Amino acid sequence: MPAAAAINVLIVDDQQTMRSLVRTGLNQLGITNTREAADGEDALRALISKSAHLVISDFNMPKMDGLQLLRAIRSHEPIKGLAFIMLTGRADRDLVQRAAQFGVNNYLVKPFTVATLREKIEQVFGTLT
Repeated sequence: MPAAAAINVLIVDDQQTMRSLVRTGLNQLGITNTREAADGEDALRALISKSAHLVISDFNMPKMDGLQLLRAIRSHEPIKGLAFIMLTGRADRDLVQRAAQFGVNNYLVKPFTVATLREKIEQVFGTLT
């Protein structure tokens, strides 16, 4: 049960507006240690140079989508255990099943509320203190 302020999060989305919305929601929960990446390739480079506790990543992005990023993280030993929440505008069964196969920790469907964001994070880390 980590303190919210201790959680380091990488927000990955090709839309600046969505990254800002996620960051603002995290800040409201007391999670202020955040970094951002505009696509999966940038995110993977950022995580290899400095890991995080949690990745909140969009599914649909250019270069490397969220599933490809998840697979890359799970196959890279130093970062394979970090928590991963998939952010998507579509909650179709095929995507959910494929993400589960690759070890996703949770899903967040757009549009989301801060309460939903808290719920999804707490399902991964336990109660935020």
